[in-house]
Amino acid sequence: MRINYTVLRYAFIAVVTVAVFMAVYAVASTPSRVASRLGMRGLKRQRAIADNPAWAQVEPLVRWLGVRVSGIIGDGLRNKMDRQLMLAGDYLGLTPEEYVALSILSGIAGVAFGALAGVMTGMGASLMLATGPVGAALPYLAVSGEASRRLKDINRGLPYAADLLALAMSAGQDFPGAVRQVVEKTSDPDDALVEEFTRLLQELQVGQTRRQALLGFASRAPIDSVSEFVSAIVQAEERGNPVADVLQIQANVSRMRRSVRAEELAAKAGVQMVGPLFLLFFCIMLLVMGPMVLALAAKAD
Repeated sequence: MRINYTVLRYAFIAVVTVAVFMAVYAVASTPSRVASRLGMRGLKRQRAIADNPAWAQVEPLVRWLGVRVSGIIGDGLRNKMDRQLMLAGDYLGLTPEEYVALSILSGIAGVAFGALAGVMTGMGASLMLATGPVGAALPYLAVSGEASRRLKDINRGLPYAADLLALAMSAGQDFPGAVRQVVEKTSDPDDALVEEFTRLLQELQVGQTRRQALLGFASRAPIDSVSEFVSAIVQAEERGNPVADVLQIQANVSRMRRSVRAEELAAKAGVQMVGPLFLLFFCIMLLVMGPMVLALAAKAD
């Protein structure tokens, strides 16, 4: 039995070694791509490095490994990851290649943590099989969570921003001037909606039409409130309707939708609480009736 265990152990080590060698050879022999870190993504990279010392230490390694793995990423997967990063507001200024590199490094860190924990707890190498995939999935979970948080912030702040835009335009400002007023008067420059309005102004300054800039905003924030906001402004310009009145209507509709959504969630909460309440009632009844049942059983014996 000991011989079989030894043979299996060395076979496992040999397979892992061959797999690592093939992965390193594939990465080293594949031509790399040129990564673009310009625009908003480059600005987010600079902010993340300045605000996060831990990321500043890891960023050079992630950038180096991203260049190494850039050639093995297909165009379809690269576009999907680029889309996901865009929805997350260019999270940490990462490129798709660096996103993959960060997942690889996180997976290696997870394996190392699993090995250390396995030695300390006596579980052996089996713990690495769980911590490795979890570590590799952490960057995806972080990016997905950031994208969800960003869309929620935009959906929450858009009605108030539409009110301010309508007020500024009613006071004589044009649309870019009203957007600039919202950006300059904000108390949180890192807010997702403020960042989108800032980017919208920058795109207008470099020569894009208002329609192109607004459609870009809708593509970066694919939620119903933003789509209706953009469609209303574009249609108002095409038909010659007052944009301020349209913005006021959109703000009222967005607030009404939020109220309806809150009422729906409140109604569903009562139904969702039935299961936990039933379990709680069962536990209470078990605590109350259990000693009585045991006492009666003891007397019967």
